[in-house]
Amino acid sequence: MRTALVTGGSRGIGSAVCRKLSEDGFHVFINYHTHAQDAAQLAAETGGEAICADVADRTACENMFRETGHVDVLVNNAGIAQQKLFTDITEAEWQRMFAVDVNGVFHCCQLALPYMIHVKHGSIINISSMWGQTGGSCEVHYSAAKAAVIGLTKALAKELGPSGIRVNCIAPGVIDTEMNAMHGPAVLHELAEDAPLERLGTSEDVANAVSFLAGEQSSFITGQVLGVNGGILI
Repeated sequence: MRTALVTGGSRGIGSAVCRKLSEDGFHVFINYHTHAQDAAQLAAETGGEAICADVADRTACENMFRETGHVDVLVNNAGIAQQKLFTDITEAEWQRMFAVDVNGVFHCCQLALPYMIHVKHGSIINISSMWGQTGGSCEVHYSAAKAAVIGLTKALAKELGPSGIRVNCIAPGVIDTEMNAMHGPAVLHELAEDAPLERLGTSEDVANAVSFLAGEQSSFITGQVLGVNGGILI
């Protein structure tokens, strides 16, 4: 059976991705850091396995991959966000943002690759953000981290293409998740109106895009940034 690891898989976009990949026939490893109950319930519903690890911690990631064994598809979804004036961002907040949103991708990609390179097959899907493409006011550290994920994706796709491994990125727009609830109803309504499709995205919208990039129907696609944003960024 094909296997998939979804980081930050217990809630929000990650949860929807786990459900969709399970429907697609993958045995899904559901990575979580703090939401053990959500991950355990999701594992019970999908037949997957919940694995605790802080992706910012290299040792924790190494232990996680020892548990999963080989992974055919890696979805780097784990991330944190914060709204704050640039002048108020502390060094600790900046470092933590990059530790989770960028270093976590680095750790998991490196640890997934020995098997993928050996079999000359695999798909890595990194979850960035439209703010990594265009920048978000009062989210400089988040935007910078998500932009780094896009650069990592493109460079790694060039490096791994000869090994038969595809690396792609999804840049969601405004998705109706708990993370985006920090913007407040008024701002979310305004953002929905700004999108040509005039609605917020759903976690399932992103999960469907992951499903496509994980499958053989996208076998000639690598190094791309797929915007799942309702047309708000064209």
